[in-house]
Amino acid sequence: MKVKVIPVLEDNYMYLVIEERTREAVAVDVAVPKRLLEIVRREGVSLTTVLTTHHHWDHARGNAELARLLPDLVVLGADERICALTRRLAHDEELRFGAIHVRCFLTPGHTLGHMSYFLWEEECPDPPAVFSGDALSVAGCGSRLEGTAQQMYQSLVETLGTLPPETKVFCGHEHTLGNLEFAQKVEPYNNHVKAKLSWAKQRDDDDVPTVPATLGEELLYNPFLRVAEESVREFTGKVAPADVLDVLCRERASFERAAEPLQPQARALLALQWGLLSTPWQK
Repeated sequence: MKVKVIPVLEDNYMYLVIEERTREAVAVDVAVPKRLLEIVRREGVSLTTVLTTHHHWDHARGNAELARLLPDLVVLGADERICALTRRLAHDEELRFGAIHVRCFLTPGHTLGHMSYFLWEEECPDPPAVFSGDALSVAGCGSRLEGTAQQMYQSLVETLGTLPPETKVFCGHEHTLGNLEFAQKVEPYNNHVKAKLSWAKQRDDDDVPTVPATLGEELLYNPFLRVAEESVREFTGKVAPADVLDVLCRERASFERAAEPLQPQARALLALQWGLLSTPWQK
């Protein structure tokens, strides 16, 4: 199993997963189909399936165009709001692509229909991988936009947090630096946070991705997976795990508001650059 990490838009990641024996390929979260197809052609693989983590435009916007170009393409996900959805998946459903197994885990919190995908190959020394979209990110998680704190806790800690520690985490955005800066605020004496932050700053300087992390690493510095730790409880003033998580989400939102958001004009320009919008003269 080969994973191609494809940075797109402002800070998104698409992924192309290649079954190296059959040369079948599966894409995860297609935002920019043109870019994806360039890599499909370069790799010489056959793209058969799209796995979409959730319905937001920066993860699913490219599905319709890709389906138009590839009529036999299968688009899978857990939310009817996903663009060009072929079939709706169920929690704990298992898929197979050649030697690659896929276990589908419903992970509500960011959205109610968010699905994370756990991939592995039997009798293979390579570690498994989870494509977690905006449920779990390196050193953080997506904003809780739908659902309850209890649902988000179950998704992060009880579902994703119990996968094998060697699991590689491929998330939906490059938010690692900001996530670690918040993690340092939560646990200022956590040496794992300090070391990872130093590493992430160097990666940022070199303009290279910070994905993947491993789940075992995440358990050492990601505060959203560490809600049972005394230091994290002390920061939030709460004890019950879902309450701790709820406060963390609110504190993180306040922390992020201090950073200047990308202006609407800049977002529109970025969308034009990636072919997601058309100008009047292009219609």
